[in-house]
Amino acid sequence: MALRKYLENEAATFAFGASFLDIVNKDDVIALYGNLGAGKSVFARGLINHALIAGGHGEQDIPSPTFTLVQTYPWGADEIWHFDLWRIEHPDEVLELGFFDALGKCLMLIEWAERLGDALPKEALSLYLTPHGEGRMISTSSPLESAWESRLAPLFDI
Repeated sequence: MALRKYLENEAATFAFGASFLDIVNKDDVIALYGNLGAGKSVFARGLINHALIAGGHGEQDIPSPTFTLVQTYPWGADEIWHFDLWRIEHPDEVLELGFFDALGKCLMLIEWAERLGDALPKEALSLYLTPHGEGRMISTSSPLESAWESRLAPLFDI
């Protein structure tokens, strides 16, 4: 079953991203899909900022890693790796970013995840953001792994 939720504005998207900190594990992969301006970076910023605040680092300006391709952030004893793959042309390019070395060792947020092709881990949670009226709709892929479905239930009000 695919899950859907309407987010009325950018602030709601940021807050929804922040709420994910309560359900993610240190080795999860979240794949973010959507056109330019759909809210992928806003979602990621919400989650990362919440992690930084919870870890005593205070709120920070979280840039999109469009030019650096990856940014890392502390999350307690672990890390969050935020990828923006907009500028890669072939999935093999993520080798240089340390993608496969980090896989399973940190929380990964991946914007433009479709550029990974078959390299995207099968257990990744895929989130799709699409403009909808004044806000955006966020939805999951279907079918979800049962582990993700039970974790997502409180966030999607099911």
